[in-house]
Amino acid sequence: MFRIIPLFLLPFILLSQDEMKCNTGKCSGSDKSSMNKENISLVKPPETKVTVTHPQNQKTDETKATVKQLFNVITIKVEKRSSAFEQVNYGYIVAQDSRMVDVLTKYDGFVEDLYADTLYKRVTKGEALAKIYSPEVYQAKQDYLNSLKFNAKTSMPAMLKSAKTKLRLLDVSEEEIDLIRKEQKADAYTTIHAPISGWIFEKNVNQGTSFTTKKRLFLIINLDKVWMEVKLFQNELKKLVSLEHFRVQAKGIETNYLAEKSLLYPMLDPNEATATLRLSLDNDDQALKPGMYATVRASAPQENRLVIPRTAAMRKNGIWYAFLATEFKGEYEPLQIKVQPLDNKNFVVLSGLNENDIIVNNALFMMDADAQINGLYL
Repeated sequence: MFRIIPLFLLPFILLSQDEMKCNTGKCSGSDKSSMNKENISLVKPPETKVTVTHPQNQKTDETKATVKQLFNVITIKVEKRSSAFEQVNYGYIVAQDSRMVDVLTKYDGFVEDLYADTLYKRVTKGEALAKIYSPEVYQAKQDYLNSLKFNAKTSMPAMLKSAKTKLRLLDVSEEEIDLIRKEQKADAYTTIHAPISGWIFEKNVNQGTSFTTKKRLFLIINLDKVWMEVKLFQNELKKLVSLEHFRVQAKGIETNYLAEKSLLYPMLDPNEATATLRLSLDNDDQALKPGMYATVRASAPQENRLVIPRTAAMRKNGIWYAFLATEFKGEYEPLQIKVQPLDNKNFVVLSGLNENDIIVNNALFMMDADAQINGLYL
């Protein structure tokens, strides 16, 4: 356990430690001689002269070193402040499932002209990707053309509608269907258009390639909105409910992106014991790319909390302590406290301290003094 430590006893404690070391033969001859020569001066420390330069008049004054100067004990007042819990996590940028589109056909055919001829080409919705020839589509066009001619002579709207519906089901565009009606001619070739705007992340055809209905020709991904998959440890899940504001920053990009909670995956990674939180964020500038490593800073709403610096709390044997100033000057009493991390510099005090209490800011120094008293350095 800790003891109340009067600061004026520390020189004698340090002296006794050195004497014990020498008596047990743990100091060198030079140390022994210096001990004999300096014993008297250590019992009654000489006045230490400190030169203080005042910037106004540049004069020098000589003053005695205070206890605070000798032992570097800094005290602070426990206070309430408006603060918010902040949690920092890491993850990766991924594409949204709903913005990934496979381009394939409902018929077999051959690539006559390939317009989207490079991988990762950016395309816009409706842009021509390839001109293909398909015997099945060409036959459907001929049937529609014959229905138009037959309907002009003998009214057969049902047959005309059926032929037109077949072309639509084969993904022939409305522009091509209207062109057949206007020009009264069926083109042997059909154009495949981009269903969405985005980037071609996969291309499985080349000029002259044959394809079937089972073959994916292109994979187009729209990156106007992306997800961030954030890794959370199990003990961080309980705080997730209170976290409302999320700021994402990818390495190498100065812009901070605001994100929204989308989904907490209902299972953990057994290899890492981590859960995955999905955040949704706008990517209008297209700066965020799938696979990027990013940092997210999540925070809760502002509240008034009792806050102390992390340096003012010390953990010993699994218990947190703070050193409270007593009514006697230079004496400090260790108190058990309960704290919770607020950020990388502060703790929130849950119990053990009250507002306006005076505590030692550098608790590690008090632990060192306690170790000296208890002979931990012998």
